[in-house]
Amino acid sequence: MTKIADLKKRLMEDPTFKQEYQAAEGEIAIIEALVKARTHAKLSQADLAKKIGTTQSAVARLEGGHVSPSLSTLRRYAEATGARLKIDIELTTD
Repeated sequence: MTKIADLKKRLMEDPTFKQEYQAAEGEIAIIEALVKARTHAKLSQADLAKKIGTTQSAVARLEGGHVSPSLSTLRRYAEATGARLKIDIELTTD
């Protein structure tokens, strides 16, 4: 059985895959940060939805990566979970 790390390493040798993966990396990091903030705050999706004035299904779509959140949505999400919104742009050396 192939380990995920080995598979990723092999796939990253393909320039097209590597480019697509790197493009999605930021979105994946945002989703992981959102879920981590909510679970750290011990909030369900429904609880968080009430705090930010939306529905549980909207929070699920946000955490599932099905929508691109606005800065104001990210700010409200962070405030509701007791977290701080921090945005960073990293320069590449390519």
